Amino acid sequence: MRFPDIGNWINSFQPADGPPPQELGAFMRWCLAGSWPALWLAAFLSALAGSMETVTALILGKVIDATALGPSGFFEGANLWIVIAAVAFFLLIRPVAFGLSAASNSIIVQPNVNPLVLSRLHRWTLGQNVTFFDDDFAGRIAQKQMQCARAVTDVASEVINVVAFALASLAGSVILLLAIDWRVALGFGVWLILYFALINWYLPRVRVRSAKRAGARAMVSGQVVDTITNIKTVKLFAHADHEDRAALGAMQTFRETSLSFGRLSAAFRFALMTLAGLLPVIMLGGTVLIWQAGQATPGDIVAAGAVSIRIAQMTGWVSFTLMQIYANIGEIEDGMRTLTPRVRVDDVDGAQPLQVPRGEIALKNLSFAYGREKGGISDINLTIKPGEKLGIVGASGAGKSTLVSLLLRLYDPEEGHIEIDGSDTRQVTQESLRRAIAMVTQETAMFNRSARENILYGRPDADEAALIKAAEKAEAHGFIQDLQDHKGRQGYQAHLGERGVKLSGGQRQRIALARAIVKDAPILVLDEATSALDSEVEASIQTALERVMEGKTVLAIAHRLSTLTEMDRIIVMDQGRIIEAGSHDELLAKDGLYASYWQRQSGGFIRTQAAQ
Repeated sequence: MRFPDIGNWINSFQPADGPPPQELGAFMRWCLAGSWPALWLAAFLSALAGSMETVTALILGKVIDATALGPSGFFEGANLWIVIAAVAFFLLIRPVAFGLSAASNSIIVQPNVNPLVLSRLHRWTLGQNVTFFDDDFAGRIAQKQMQCARAVTDVASEVINVVAFALASLAGSVILLLAIDWRVALGFGVWLILYFALINWYLPRVRVRSAKRAGARAMVSGQVVDTITNIKTVKLFAHADHEDRAALGAMQTFRETSLSFGRLSAAFRFALMTLAGLLPVIMLGGTVLIWQAGQATPGDIVAAGAVSIRIAQMTGWVSFTLMQIYANIGEIEDGMRTLTPRVRVDDVDGAQPLQVPRGEIALKNLSFAYGREKGGISDINLTIKPGEKLGIVGASGAGKSTLVSLLLRLYDPEEGHIEIDGSDTRQVTQESLRRAIAMVTQETAMFNRSARENILYGRPDADEAALIKAAEKAEAHGFIQDLQDHKGRQGYQAHLGERGVKLSGGQRQRIALARAIVKDAPILVLDEATSALDSEVEASIQTALERVMEGKTVLAIAHRLSTLTEMDRIIVMDQGRIIEAGSHDELLAKDGLYASYWQRQSGGFIRTQAAQ
């Protein structure tokens, strides 16, 4: 059977309204916002299907009472209509009700709620500060997103599929039992009190142990992914045993939390089945006693028995589902604690796209120490003129990378501000700011995608000619044509492996250069851009780099000072401050820190005082 259109009743990728709350109920509402009309419809249809259980018992009772009249009167008068109603109910009404309920949950709810929640969590996570990712395992963060989205989906689905169904069945059963005799209904009410007391004792404990199990599971994922991501380092240092012990430690913790959860689950199921077995005894025994007193019919006994047996059977199903719901709530809370804290740089209200007609950069009284008392940069005042090529020199920890991170607004300054063509970078959109800056870093970032996609990441709408031209300028076109991956894809279609592991360091750097070239941004940042290239390759692309830098404002960080000799100006940083500035020749003439770096170079690299 085909169900057109209803699968689109929930907009699966609708953006969230604001940040995720850190309180469970509000967080669930944030996750599910926009899907409530469809969820309420699915709950109604599930409740309608649940009410069919009571109607089934009622019809069975009526049919039994009709048979008491004997064969001759079974198909006469009102009994005939009972028979017709029973046939219509079992062949038409009941199947339609259950079919609609199943369709609403399996077509409307489950396929749409998961991507709705996951897309919202993923968008929120992408906006977090780089510190958020530096402080955690990449695998653990991904696991938390997937875990939380699945758990929210399961909770929504099971509440609709089971809780709404069961509540409608219970409400209908109470009405039916009251129609038989109030004493039977009272017995059922006492049993319900015992049932809910049992639920109330066990489920909060299930929730706590589930959260611990989810945290341990995510830690296993984080540990394993961290090892696999760094597998070459593991092998080079012969630390497979060490990594195995670390993984086994995380797995042991997960095993222990799973055992704890399993013991509680087994005890819950045993208590539940014992209580479920008590219900038919109460209901059938009570109705038989009332029948013996002449106050109930044989059909009432059948109806009460059918209801009690069905509810006893349903008890295990419903309680197991409630346990799963509480377990999922524990996982939601665990994911919520990891993903929702605000560790981010947000656009201000009304932020406008950055316009860069000239490319002047002004750093005014700039200070940033990562929230610490020492480190970072302090009181930087610097103006980079449009089209100026600025070299930045300093030992490790001098503040060079911090300066670039602030320019890209990966962090907000603790004091001072940065202006580009007179616009404060905190007042413009981050996307427009970063589109105006092309960057090539020492640690080249490659996706496990094709060479084409990796280069066009700089400007996805670039045409084929621009792609090839950029690759040629970066001296990458030749080796790209020779690429072939394990699936037989060749040239620009070949995939590069995770983080570009199938390429040499120099090849990865040239792909990164091609990406920056195709981006063609007005500001270019080179952070050790040629550090992975040997001298011959570096010389071969130096002319191309010079062409790329033409007309752009350039910031070039380098330890290999020979790459900066042609810069318009060079600044020297030490302990977060600018201590020297000038051209290469001017700095040598000053005979200061830059000159000492130049004199101490061996192979073109700075030696720090500690390394002497």
